[in-house]
Amino acid sequence: MGRRALRFLLLSFLAPWATIALRPALRALGSLHLPTNPTSLPAVAKNYSVLYFQQKATLSGYLHTCIIQLNHYKTPPVDHFGFNTVKTFNQRYLVADKYWKENGGSILFYTGNEGDIIWFCNNTGFMWDVAEELKAMLVFAEHRYYGESLPFGDSSFKDSRHLNFLTSEQALADFAELIKHLKRTIPGAENQPVIAIGGSYGGMLAAWFRMKYPHMVVGALAASAPIWQFEDLVPCGVFMKIVTTDFRKSGPHCSESIRRSWDAINRLSSTGSGLQWLSEAFHLCSPLTSEDIQHLKDWISETWVNLAMVDYPYASNFLQPLPAWPIKVVCQYLKNPNVSDLLLLQNIFQALNVYYNYSGQAKCLNISETATGSLGTLGWSYQACTEVVMPFCTNGVDDMFEPHSWNLKELSDDCFQQWGVRPRPSWITTMYGGKNISSHTNIVFSNGELDPWSGGGVTKDITDTLVAVTISEGAHHLDLRAKNALDPTSVLLARSLEVRHMKNWIRDFYDSVGKQH
Repeated sequence: MGRRALRFLLLSFLAPWATIALRPALRALGSLHLPTNPTSLPAVAKNYSVLYFQQKATLSGYLHTCIIQLNHYKTPPVDHFGFNTVKTFNQRYLVADKYWKENGGSILFYTGNEGDIIWFCNNTGFMWDVAEELKAMLVFAEHRYYGESLPFGDSSFKDSRHLNFLTSEQALADFAELIKHLKRTIPGAENQPVIAIGGSYGGMLAAWFRMKYPHMVVGALAASAPIWQFEDLVPCGVFMKIVTTDFRKSGPHCSESIRRSWDAINRLSSTGSGLQWLSEAFHLCSPLTSEDIQHLKDWISETWVNLAMVDYPYASNFLQPLPAWPIKVVCQYLKNPNVSDLLLLQNIFQALNVYYNYSGQAKCLNISETATGSLGTLGWSYQACTEVVMPFCTNGVDDMFEPHSWNLKELSDDCFQQWGVRPRPSWITTMYGGKNISSHTNIVFSNGELDPWSGGGVTKDITDTLVAVTISEGAHHLDLRAKNALDPTSVLLARSLEVRHMKNWIRDFYDSVGKQH
């Protein structure tokens, strides 16, 4: 994997819908979450209200009925921490109150991440599954600069001056003001406990929300939240090492076949005839040139990473239609690394084809796309250039990828050329505490052992109330997905434990309220 692509990678991959041309390094970024279509829980989209919230103002009054949906907006200030501006923007949020009870109920608040909130709503089935048991109102808050919540409209990504207010701190303040608004305007909600829930970057936000605003939420469920994937808190190679482990355990010689494929590609691409063969063997939509080879290898690497993140025990239709345990299916084609370059790369193509053409409908493969467009590449590339600076590296020994080191200076130069900003790699740990978080309470950190992001997550209990839940057969926040008959026992137990903690937080809240009266 190319050094530039590696630096930015992994936070979710190419978004072909982007309207501004990105530098090669930034194009590889995407987001920390899965860029997928809103296909799971299709009925969910008919059961929530879409709202736009107006903070420090009144409800904007924009109510758009679509089937049985309502569009709700609230307009928070663009800058929560300055006092010389009155500019606001429309922040979208969703509400579902079918099972909510004013007496003894609760509010489950999804801390939106780097994409359209409707997509997250439709792909967080866990909240819908537990709503009745917890008598819960569900709220899904869209993150500023994503989806329809654009502070400067079409100019939001114009330059760093317009992007200056895209930070996790501003997003958390949006969430806090939205909760205040909901409690003030919804009869019966004022004295109810709120629990923050999120996955991936949204899980990081859920944890940080509880840390920074403990008076607003009684607890947080942070699923697959790599809050320690910063600075020197974890080794820079841990992510790709877990990806490699997933492939090694899924088939004999699978990871070794992938490791040897890079040299095979390098040898073949050194000649014009080899480039032509690669283009035809991989069924690419456009013929390769010598300048495309690093991009080809980055595209292949991202595919293996995607598969590790969505290695679910049942067929899914996330980034692409995939079979159950897709890495096992992929590894069926990668059993023998000791073959000729041509045969090895033909096998690599068959493995890639599981990901890109399992449905059999693709006529050719486009190396500019690894996923569909539900997430915000532009916003996330800016965040990765400012405060969300996550080091990644490979060595080709402990992992199955080409060796590449972490180079902060090169990242900084690319960020400055793209956005006119330079990263602050220490800011997140300064702001949120890094590993020094034992003074906080009531956060459940869940991680799947198959998920590469678990390497930067909290995987051991810190205190009795900062609890780690490990899902041995879980990929990226499997516990937040809707229940499925093929769910492994480990995720069933994890969800049960998570609900138990949430019930305890709700009980403690009402006990405390009762003592005050």
